[in-house]
Amino acid sequence: MRAADGPSAGHRGLDDLLARPFLETVWRRRTHRVPRGASVPAGSMSYRSAHVPEPLSELEEAVLIAVTGSTGLTMPDRPFEDPRDGKPLMAKPNLTMTGRTAGSPDNAQGTYFFLINDSGTYFLRRLPPAPHEPFDAATLLARARRTKVKLLDHRLDVAEGLRDFPAYLDSNRFLSNLPGTTVLFPVVDLSHQYINALMYLLTQPDGARPVLVDDRNLYRPAGVRKWIGNGFLNKDLKLPLGALGPMRTQIEADLLLQTVMLTAEAMGLGAWIHASLNPQIALGDPKFRKVYGRMLGFTFVTPRWRLADLWRWHVPLPKYQNLRSHPVGLTDPATGAPLIAAACPPTHASMAEAVDAVVAAKFGAGGTYADKDVFTRIYKDDYGQRYLAEASEYDERVVDCARDICTYILATHRRFPAHTDAVHVPGIWLQAHHVEGEYYERFFTHGLTDAHRAHDTLWDGEPDR
Repeated sequence: MRAADGPSAGHRGLDDLLARPFLETVWRRRTHRVPRGASVPAGSMSYRSAHVPEPLSELEEAVLIAVTGSTGLTMPDRPFEDPRDGKPLMAKPNLTMTGRTAGSPDNAQGTYFFLINDSGTYFLRRLPPAPHEPFDAATLLARARRTKVKLLDHRLDVAEGLRDFPAYLDSNRFLSNLPGTTVLFPVVDLSHQYINALMYLLTQPDGARPVLVDDRNLYRPAGVRKWIGNGFLNKDLKLPLGALGPMRTQIEADLLLQTVMLTAEAMGLGAWIHASLNPQIALGDPKFRKVYGRMLGFTFVTPRWRLADLWRWHVPLPKYQNLRSHPVGLTDPATGAPLIAAACPPTHASMAEAVDAVVAAKFGAGGTYADKDVFTRIYKDDYGQRYLAEASEYDERVVDCARDICTYILATHRRFPAHTDAVHVPGIWLQAHHVEGEYYERFFTHGLTDAHRAHDTLWDGEPDR
């Protein structure tokens, strides 16, 4: 999206947001936990609000939704060949070329957001980037309405009386997810990037490709004995599967939340990044459904217990096998359409199929690197076609080795990934709200910024209300 032609976006709040200096927002950013209408029991500093909760307007939410979404196209500005010997480098690591408001390893963009407000709980689907659409109220509202998929007709929350741990952490339960607030809750599909990053790791030059060993299975080779024997992997360079962790993909969510927080601050809203509702409870982990219900209703995989789980994962008996349950997908309750589908069973019949699907999504018909028009828009002149022709893709040995590793993980541990979850939940969310101004004016020297004080004047009278 772009600022409207001319000096105005057609709305006083949007005009102020577009004109506000970035460093001023960064320098004055502070967490404002107390939403309008909330009370604070705090001894001699106790405060009781005289206001009723005031939800964000549809436009205010639409701005925050836009900040989580697609913004344009990325640039593959990387070398194609090794300067030491001129050998080609694998220069097409990105899973997608769609850019976002925050960075992502190999542009995996596996982060999805849920939005929670007084009207319900929504999944935010990704829309194609629209860099040439105006940044005005009508466009923001239209895109936000297309983005939202309603999952629940109420706030995602636990029943009255269950806000203590393990649902909420410490004092958060008194100010988090209250009436009038809007909450953005991120989850990250790690599975596609786990496969993609594994293949990228295997594109290292001869002698620098590590042997993957399983630190949960006596450090044995993780399905790669063939690749050690033929010299494709360096037997003296070992890398435990556990050291791979989430492949750094989880950092996307943290960066996106910071971007949303700075935007909310610049709008004069309260913004608070903090511990979310317990992730296992929120997603509907089988271990917690009896007490808390299905919640978001994610599909979970529970590996069948085997004796080896006793020493590999310290799961002593079959009745505790759900300790290793992990989320692998989410469907639209209204249509049954997949909203999140991890690159593992049950989405795919095998891990070999899952690897092939990731490769096809990049290089197959209709894949990321098959869309010549996208690269025509990224590059000037004919450089996009030169990039597609000259930049290397995966050696077939890389794909075959990745299939063997992924197949080993599923066969050995009955889930994929084994050492991290397919869908990772950072365990934090962001709450945006109108601040309880009198509270901050009464107790704090610099409790409010001019953006907070001017918010109601600038953002009143929106076209949607």
